[in-house]
Amino acid sequence: MRTGKLTALTVGVAALAAGVVAAVGPAGSAATKQAATAAPTIAIAPGVIHPASVMSAPSQANCVKYGYYHCLTPGQVEDAYNLPPLYNHGVTGKGETIVIVDSFGSPTIKHDLAVFDKQFNLPAPPSLKVITPSGKIPTWNKNDSDMTGWGDETTLDVEYAHTIAPGANILLVETPVSETEGVTGFPQIVEAENYVLKHHLGDVISQSFSATEQTFSGGLKQINQYHLRSAYITASQQKNGPTVLAASGDSGVADVKLNGTTYYPFRVTSWPDSDPLVTGVGGTELVAGSHGTFTSVAWNDTYNKHLGDGTVPYATGGGLSVLFDRPAYQNGVRNVVGSVRGVPDVSMSGSCSAPVFTYQSFPQAGSPAGWYPECGTSEATPEFAGIVALADQVAGHALGVINPALYKLSAAKAPGIVPVTSGNNTVTFVQNRTTYKIKGFPARAGYSLDDGVGTVNAWYLAYELAGKTPPK
Repeated sequence: MRTGKLTALTVGVAALAAGVVAAVGPAGSAATKQAATAAPTIAIAPGVIHPASVMSAPSQANCVKYGYYHCLTPGQVEDAYNLPPLYNHGVTGKGETIVIVDSFGSPTIKHDLAVFDKQFNLPAPPSLKVITPSGKIPTWNKNDSDMTGWGDETTLDVEYAHTIAPGANILLVETPVSETEGVTGFPQIVEAENYVLKHHLGDVISQSFSATEQTFSGGLKQINQYHLRSAYITASQQKNGPTVLAASGDSGVADVKLNGTTYYPFRVTSWPDSDPLVTGVGGTELVAGSHGTFTSVAWNDTYNKHLGDGTVPYATGGGLSVLFDRPAYQNGVRNVVGSVRGVPDVSMSGSCSAPVFTYQSFPQAGSPAGWYPECGTSEATPEFAGIVALADQVAGHALGVINPALYKLSAAKAPGIVPVTSGNNTVTFVQNRTTYKIKGFPARAGYSLDDGVGTVNAWYLAYELAGKTPPK
């Protein structure tokens, strides 16, 4: 499952594989024809959904024109998670570094972030550095939808990690092989992350990608054979080591096989978000209320009139691992997870009917520079990376594996954890002319297998994760 590796496939096959569902890109593919009645004209590029036309400006009028319920600005996202009080107290992520890992990266990311910041009155990050520790990145090919899909993913990751933690440094770690399903791409990712860890280059690592657990043919033994958990183990063992995050996927309880095009006809989930040393991040929809307020519900656009018609699975990933037993920090939610690891752990904005605005200008066939709505758990993951960076600043050091703290805070009904009690991640899709319905899990107070412990009130959670009390 990736946010990178999607070629021009029929929507709903690998479209939402796991990280970003975006708004960009060329029309005219089979996906465009198939999905025209379900959403704005769309075509598939790696891990993303693209409308036929780019927006010249990030306006709600343009957003509604293309069929979305509403699009979110950085300011609205910040307000939804109660971030302004933190900024007013100087908690912006200053002194912390968010590490973003993506295949191929984007050749225009520094320029694009500057345009994004100017549009939304955000300060530039103290630094935005790009490194390629696992090998030279192939020459950019605007006609390679896999590569441009990762450019799209990179844009979303960088711009929304920066939105949440505007004072944090950004370290973009690019890898030369696309992560798809199974092992592919992960050896290079792990090599790059181990380089970051060896040289102590970051405080939180954001991974907007994952692979269906069943696509590792040898299961956990195969993952260990390739040492794919080595970076997570190292991070967990370092004193004040970085927190590692991963997206839980965008296909509800469905996900694709090793070929990247065929869904399993039963519940599945993905790795590395299922790894006990990783915080799995799911998606919610921010529903606008009165006076600029928002309520979070489980993200599920399968039947949403703005995007879904029941033929494709658009929803937050989550479920029960077939690789890992229940970690000790989930003992208190054994009534939900049973004897195995449950994902996700926490959730933030990721709905495709209420996407966020991004700016991108990297070369891609048929798509000009401009503003694109994007969504998915690839949005939620860098957003939560920003939350962790804020907590790191409050603590004065990186926090390492935060899952035990999240579950303790949830059990204590701490104000930093906001329950998500509406929705589910049940999805339907059409495959080989057959409609499949994969029953998911309902949102509920406490812990659920679609939104974890819930979503966040950043003003409280930044202090709670740091073991401190917010100032009065």
